[in-house]
Amino acid sequence: MSSNLPPATAAGAKNKPLSPFRKRGSLQYAASTADLRGARHLLTSQHSLPGIPVALKQSIDLRTSMDGKYKEIAEELFSRTLAESEMRSAPYEFPEDSPIEQLEERRHRLERQISQDVKFEPDILLRAKQEFMKTDSATDLEYMKDQSQDPDLQERDPIPVREYQRVAISGEEKCGVPFTDLLDAAKCVVKALFIRQKYMGLSLQSFCKTTARYLQELSEGPLDLDIYEDEIPETAGAADSTVHPPVSKMHPYENQDLASMPHDMGYGCKMVDGVMHVYTARNIMENCDVANRSTELDLPYPDLREYIADMNVMMALIINGPVKSFCYRRLQYLSSKFQMHILLNEMKELAEQKKVPHRDFYNIRKVDTHIHASSCMNQKHLLRFIKRAMKKYPKEIVHVERGKGQTLMEVFETMNLTAFDLSVDTLDMHADRNTFHRFDKFNAKYNPIGESILREIFIKTDNHIEGKYFGHIIKEVMADLEESKYQNVELRLSIYGRCRDEWDQLAKWAVKHQVYSSNVRWLVQVPRLFDVYHTKKQLCNFQEMLENVFLPLFEVTVDPRSHPELHLFLQHVVGFDSVDDESKPEQHIFNLDSPLPVNWTEEDNPPYSYYLYYMYANMTVLNNLRRQRGFHTLVLRPHCGEAGPIHHLVSGFLLSENISHGLLLRKAPVLQYLYYLAQIGIAMSPLSNNSLFLSYHRNPLPEYLSRGLVVSLSTDDPLQFHFTKEPLMEEYSIAAQVWKLSSCDMCELARNSVLMSGFSQRVKRSWLGPHHIKEGQEGNDIRRTNVPDIRVAYRYETMCEELNLITQAIRTDELETIEEEGSLCMGAVQAEK
Repeated sequence: MSSNLPPATAAGAKNKPLSPFRKRGSLQYAASTADLRGARHLLTSQHSLPGIPVALKQSIDLRTSMDGKYKEIAEELFSRTLAESEMRSAPYEFPEDSPIEQLEERRHRLERQISQDVKFEPDILLRAKQEFMKTDSATDLEYMKDQSQDPDLQERDPIPVREYQRVAISGEEKCGVPFTDLLDAAKCVVKALFIRQKYMGLSLQSFCKTTARYLQELSEGPLDLDIYEDEIPETAGAADSTVHPPVSKMHPYENQDLASMPHDMGYGCKMVDGVMHVYTARNIMENCDVANRSTELDLPYPDLREYIADMNVMMALIINGPVKSFCYRRLQYLSSKFQMHILLNEMKELAEQKKVPHRDFYNIRKVDTHIHASSCMNQKHLLRFIKRAMKKYPKEIVHVERGKGQTLMEVFETMNLTAFDLSVDTLDMHADRNTFHRFDKFNAKYNPIGESILREIFIKTDNHIEGKYFGHIIKEVMADLEESKYQNVELRLSIYGRCRDEWDQLAKWAVKHQVYSSNVRWLVQVPRLFDVYHTKKQLCNFQEMLENVFLPLFEVTVDPRSHPELHLFLQHVVGFDSVDDESKPEQHIFNLDSPLPVNWTEEDNPPYSYYLYYMYANMTVLNNLRRQRGFHTLVLRPHCGEAGPIHHLVSGFLLSENISHGLLLRKAPVLQYLYYLAQIGIAMSPLSNNSLFLSYHRNPLPEYLSRGLVVSLSTDDPLQFHFTKEPLMEEYSIAAQVWKLSSCDMCELARNSVLMSGFSQRVKRSWLGPHHIKEGQEGNDIRRTNVPDIRVAYRYETMCEELNLITQAIRTDELETIEEEGSLCMGAVQAEK
């Protein structure tokens, strides 16, 4: 069947009647639109900023029956997660794929019959049979007959859409639920999307353009899409531009000339209630708040009260019965529709790939979107490096014990080991069956031979030799990546927040050892270990940890010459990560009664949402300051949904551009549907999950992929989980064998990994094509991605259908409300007469 889906312009906007009546209602819960635009305590500052998110301008009535009960529902749900190690949920088990061998055999038999009849039958009968192969029902035949008889349709210009077999649902109530349930669910889903768009726009992180365009139809003001993406202007001949991004002739860490660095702005920084504030005067008086307020820069950050209110809304939404049923039905529909698409178009997709010269899965760009630097090598690589170091630097002092230096040879002598004794089994760093649901044992695997001193010597940046060995082995991994040419990684390095000079030490390590590659970008992970540092008397309160993490970043943004190495290093850092064992029980509920960071002196660790909110708030201020200075901005991409309570995924939905893992989405249909509509990237690591939390055959990645979620394959920790020199290819290989992924599926995963990565738009333009930012098949260049236009068009059209379903329901209700108000007004006028 064929279906006319909305093009790249606003779908349904042409058929929407213009009403003289003003739209009523508001997205916000208590405050009016005027209050939202002017109040200081809300997300926007006193002075309006360019590109205010559409959530602050729309006024569609999104009130539901749950309004007024959000806090009570959320409090009850949070309390339940404290009592249970993991939130109970209905077992949403989805049926396995149906076998299609018989159907394929029947189709191929018909094709062979047609090819044999070519010699004996006239061309008319041949074309009729070929058309029959494309026809799926009597309704389709009637539609084709009407088309041939309608002169208007024959004269009309053809729509430039990709030719493939489409599956469409006709009739009223297409979603299979009553309109009242559809309307209530649509309002809840749209409200959640508006909330996310608000936080993404505030922090200058990206938001899906297609979703933003549909939300714009429900808003009063125009939406400035430029605040989400920095699009590079196109040039002549861009379609045939090189597939390799330009490489600088000079090493990026060699230019340490202070005179060439940006000048000092003279600003001062101070943390207030856990959020950094920037002032035009550097000498900030400690106790004079009035004077400080007059010199404070107008940099927006989220209000704590509003964030708690939004969390309560989301927590109530994900356990709402009708909304959960609606989202579950839509996810089931998306899975079934994709199976039909594969059944009808798999051969066409394969034929498209075969037409592309030179390009195949091996030579398309892939990005390992989740990998830790300390475990980016495999066991054999680390073993060989340790043996080489023992032979090359036996007399080098690598450790100080009780004031006495120890050489590398002496360290191994204390363990009664020689280079000959070492083996992969001796290192014992591979995760095994004993690490399943035992994160403590998994962390112990980072210690070679079970000795923490070897971990400090070989895979740490801050040791007696200033991370020399670690820098060398990272550069060897980079050399392997450059040799493979098409594999890229985003390595995680740790900043713990124990002291103020951690950033400078990390930057000096990278610059001194010239740890850089065009195939590598950095993310900085902040472990959630405040309770450990506080117990060891290394930190007094949580705000001190936040200051240690963020103050150096503000100082180098204000005056790059104050931290020259850090300024150079930050040019290759793309974002923040938050890491730790998510399955650890949380003893505290994050609400308005929670202590501020300066008052958090308890021994208990702050909850996940507490960490994420203050990381996001400070990153938001930092991004707006960096945007003013012309520097690139950072994103938040935490570990989220690997284990633990479901509200971790709620925090990730509100505050993060992408997440890692996302396994618990399989238990939360509402959140999974929202992650799909918002196109939030999910970096999944099935081999890692198989050893820690979820066996491989139960991993939801193939389900996520079939439904259209933006998922990518990543390795997490090759040192613990992989065996080969190319761990990312190993990950793809196992996934393809176990889940029977096609070449198109694997290329789609690779394209997703590039899109959700932190590489610059200029680099992505070379890898994906000059129009990769555009929506649908216009943004795809099969000559570079090897993803067929059919697959991209299917994803885009399916998503437009889903967005149109929920927005059309709200517009229909709004139109009926306006008509009712109009009839009441007319009745009142006639009564007066």
